[in-house]
Amino acid sequence: MDHLQRDIQRCPRVAVYGTLKQGCHNHYWLDGATLLGRDRLTALTLYDLGPYPGAKAEVSTGAVVEVYAINTEQLALLDQLEGYFAHAPLQGLYNRAIFPTLHGEAWCYLYNAETKNDTLIEDGEW
Repeated sequence: MDHLQRDIQRCPRVAVYGTLKQGCHNHYWLDGATLLGRDRLTALTLYDLGPYPGAKAEVSTGAVVEVYAINTEQLALLDQLEGYFAHAPLQGLYNRAIFPTLHGEAWCYLYNAETKNDTLIEDGEW
């Protein structure tokens, strides 16, 4: 079994907080995925990176996310978009981890590089 099949069996949902949300320019990457609902994750902090946000696993007032049910093919596409490398997760642009949401546990992409405090998105909505 490859890593994508294993990962989707472990958690068939993703929580998105930036350009993948409804109405944003990368939402089409989630074509065929089912929106389960929204949540505010207090285990995440969002940073404004210019053209897109990045999340860190840091406690905050909450990052607003949309949670989707996805399949293996959709996870593969999201890994490609987010620059996630299963063989070296800390070397890509993003890593991913599972977080609890109101709609079940969901994968969330975490920004690997350093962030500056002046780019903090205090209200958690990008």
